[in-house]
Parts: sequence; structure tokens; C-alpha cells
Amino acid sequence: MPPTITPWEVQGEVDYEKLIQQFGTEPITHEQLNHIAQQVGEVHYMLRRGVFFSHRDLDWLLNQYQQTGECFLYTGRAPSGNTHIGHLLPWVLTRWLQEKFNVDLWFQFPDEEKFLFKQDLSLEDTAAYTQENMLDVIALGFDPDKTHFLIDTRHAGILYKHACRVAKKITFSTAKAAFGFQDSSNIGSVFYTSMQAVPAFLPSAIAGRNIPCLIPLAIDQDPHFRVARDIYPSLGYYKPAVLHARFLPSLQGPEGKMSSSSAPDTIYTTDTQKQVEEKIKKYAYSGGRSSLQEHKEQGGNPDIDVSFQYLKMFFEPDDKKLQELEHQYRNGDLLTGELKDIAIDKINVFLQQHQKQREKARNKVEQFIYQAE
Repeated sequence: MPPTITPWEVQGEVDYEKLIQQFGTEPITHEQLNHIAQQVGEVHYMLRRGVFFSHRDLDWLLNQYQQTGECFLYTGRAPSGNTHIGHLLPWVLTRWLQEKFNVDLWFQFPDEEKFLFKQDLSLEDTAAYTQENMLDVIALGFDPDKTHFLIDTRHAGILYKHACRVAKKITFSTAKAAFGFQDSSNIGSVFYTSMQAVPAFLPSAIAGRNIPCLIPLAIDQDPHFRVARDIYPSLGYYKPAVLHARFLPSLQGPEGKMSSSSAPDTIYTTDTQKQVEEKIKKYAYSGGRSSLQEHKEQGGNPDIDVSFQYLKMFFEPDDKKLQELEHQYRNGDLLTGELKDIAIDKINVFLQQHQKQREKARNKVEQFIYQAE
């Protein structure tokens, strides 16, 4: 069966090249990476390594920024559980973009979304998860003066009227085709995409002039903007540019994505060092051979080894060190257990610092929540 990829479900093996064709996006090119380097002096390792692999209108965004020195970032998190390390991928790049381009970030917490799509979640649940998820965002080091949290139920007064304008332009047949809605879908879930469309132009509406927008997100969230981008110009706003990230795989396989609802094969930002060690040693899918002798003779396959993929996609930013690990693993000089140990150490060093900043963030939340003037 073909994989299922929607904003609410990812199942099966993901073919990113096919997704580019299916979604009608464009692969990120070396020329575009060079353009970024020309403007900010470097290229983030997630861009260099193809963790972000696809885009919409990136050239336009870069040209606009080059001409005016102005744009803003938009990304988000729909609270439905605790934050895991896969959620951090787009946020880490967004943090880098905020610093390098010196721009504002509008971060949406649509606390009604998963309430509408999951039968077992209440609004009280999503409110509690919103508070916890905000700590993880703040812990990454976003600038409080340039970062604005939007919580859908709290900021409905400024979001809803714009969402109505969006909703009036989107037919049910369009939404049904994009998201797979059925006759049994509740009407709140059908309307929801209009709320997610708003932050892509809200700063322009507030400023009274058009400001270019760049949205870093995981590829499963693209349908929201594939639908909304067609109607932004009719409302008088720019289409946002979009950067698409690959999924950080679950521990048990290189396909698909890590999930908040699968605790054994998911590493949460609040996991202890012992929990990280136990999960990786027990569950991390290996690219090693079936025997020590065979591994030393034929080498391992880092392309399917989850520990290596975690290092490549996130936890080893040094290209030279990563290349050395890959070479040693392919040659059979580095064993699977040794590679797992390296991944455990790298992840735990990151999480130790992240958890310290996460605790400090408890006193900073209100600084980040947008206050309408």
C-alpha cells in the first residue's frame, strides 16, 4: 500500500522524491544554498545535508530579503503530547534563520487542532501540553524580543476574523481533496486549516503593508499551505515561501517519523540519560551485519542505521566528524554498538543542556506570548 502522509498521520515508507512530485514542490539547489551563504555568511548543516530538501518560492523570498532586508518567519506546534527530538528539527533551523537574518518569528500553538482531530483529547489536555511545549521552544534560545507566540484559543480575537476571510475563499471540495475529509469529519476540522493559514500574513495585516514570510516545517504540514497559497493574493497578501524538512525516523526503523504517541521508540526532550541509553540500545534500528565477522568484512550501512541518521540529521553538526564516522562504519571499523554509544553521548549532551534551559524557561513564557496592542 502507498504511504499515508497528511498533517495528522504519517504511515509507511516515505519517498521524498515522489513527495516533491506529488505535492508540486521544488528541490533545494546548490545555487539557493550559495545565495543563503552570500547573504548570511554560512549555510546551516541541516540545509547542507538535505534534511531540508524541498521548498516553495525560496528564490523569491531570498530576492525580496536581499532587496529590502525584511521578512518574517512562521512555524508552529499543535500540542497533543510531550515534545520529542523529531519536533525540534524545524525549530532548530528556524532559530538559526532568526539569528542570521535578524527577523521576527511568529510561532503558532493551535491548541484546538488535535482536540478536533483526536477523540481522546480535551481542550484542557491541549492547554496543558501547550504550556509544556512552549518550554521546549524557548529552551532553544529564540530571541524573546523577536519571537511572538500565538495560541489559537487565547488569540482568537485577532486570528478568527482573518481566518473567516480565508475560509470564505476555500471550498469544501478543495479541502476534501487536500486533506481527505469524509462525511463523518466534524466541521471544526474542516475549518481548522483557515486558522493555520493566518500567521503567514498576520504581521502584514498588523503592519498595514506586505512583508515576505518564510515557513520552515515538516513536509506533512505542506497541504495547509498548498491550499491557502492559492487564495493569499486574493486577500491582498504575498504567498509565503516554505522550506520542507524530512522526518526524523523512529528508533525502530528508518522509514516514517518519530511519534509522540509511541513512547518506546520515541526520545522525548524530558527523557533521562538512562532512558535515552536504554531506548537506543534496545530499539535503535541497525545498519550492521548479522555477525561481527561479516560486519568487519562487509561493513555497515549508515543509510538505514537510525543512530547514524540521528547524528547526520541533528546531533553531529561537524561535517568532518560525521564523514569519519560514516567511513569507519561502511568499512566495518566501527561497530553498531560503538555507533550507538556515540549517538547516546551526543543526544544526552544536547538534552542535558536543553533540560537546563527548559527549566529556566518556566519564568519566561509570558515574555514570548504575543500581546496585542
